[in-house]
Amino acid sequence: MQFDDDADLDTSEVQDVRGSRIPGGRATVGGGIAGLIALLLGLFFGVGPDQLGLSSGNEEPTATSSSLAQVQQTCHKGRDANSKDDCRIVAVVNSVQDFWRPEFQRRQGAYSPAQTILFSGRTGTACGTATSAVGPFYCPGDRRVYLDLGFFDDLRTKFGSSGGPFAQAYVVAHEYGHHVQNLMGTLRRSQDGRTGRDSNAVKVELQADCYAGVWARHATRSPDDRTGKTLISRLDDNDIRDGLDAAAAVGDDRIQEKFQGRVTPESWTHGSAEQRQQWFYEGYRTGDMGRCNTFR
Repeated sequence: MQFDDDADLDTSEVQDVRGSRIPGGRATVGGGIAGLIALLLGLFFGVGPDQLGLSSGNEEPTATSSSLAQVQQTCHKGRDANSKDDCRIVAVVNSVQDFWRPEFQRRQGAYSPAQTILFSGRTGTACGTATSAVGPFYCPGDRRVYLDLGFFDDLRTKFGSSGGPFAQAYVVAHEYGHHVQNLMGTLRRSQDGRTGRDSNAVKVELQADCYAGVWARHATRSPDDRTGKTLISRLDDNDIRDGLDAAAAVGDDRIQEKFQGRVTPESWTHGSAEQRQQWFYEGYRTGDMGRCNTFR
C-alpha cells in the first residue's frame, strides 16, 4: 500500500491523546490473564467496553492534556503516512471517510464523520473506561473509533498475522464499518445477548468486514467519480493477502484454538477465520455494500 507523497492529510479526523492522563474512574481490566480474557472477548467487538462489562461507568472521552499530540505536529503529507505508523492511520481514516461520504449519501443520506482516538494504556469513552487490552473498538455512544497502536504488534506476534500496512488499514476500515452500521441502525442488532456462528453478533462483525472490503475495492479511486488521483496511489494483491491474513488471524476459531485449546462455536461473537475472509473478500470482489447483507 502506497500513499501519494504530495497528498494532504486531514489530522482533524484523528485525536491523539497518547501520553495524556485520563481523569476519573478505574478500568476493571488490566494486564495479565484479565487483560488477555478482555482482549479475546473484546477484539473488534464494535460496541465499546461497557457491553463487555469492562468499564467502571461512563467516562468523558477527554484527557487533561495532549502534549504528545504527535499526529497534528508530524502528519502533513502522504509521504509521512508512508514512513510513520500513526500518520498511516490518519491517511487510512481520511481515505475510508472520503469513500463513505459520497457512498453513504447516495444510498442513505448525509454521512456523519467519526473521529479516531489514538490512545495508550487506557482512555475514557462514552462507552466507559477502556484499556489497551480490549483491542480496537467503535463506541456508538460518542461515534468514535478507539485504537492503541500497540495492538498491531499483538496482531502479528500474538495472533500470527503476517502484518503489514494493509493489515492495519483493514482494522481501521472494519471499525468504520461499524460506524456505517450505527448510522444505518444496524449495529444494535448485535446487542441481543446471543452468541454463536449464526448469531446477530457474528453477522454484524462479518458485515463490517465486508464493508472494509468494499472500501478497499475503491481505495485507489477518487471519492467523487471513482477515477483519477486519490490519497492511496497503490494497493496490490499482496496488500489484499495481508488483509485476508489479518481477518483470519482474528477469527473466533483461531483465537479459541490458540488460547483455550479447543473451539466452541456456540460462544462465537465475530465469526470463524473462513467466514471473516469470505466476507472481506466479498466486499472487495464486488465493491458493492449492497452485497454485504450477512443477515440473509
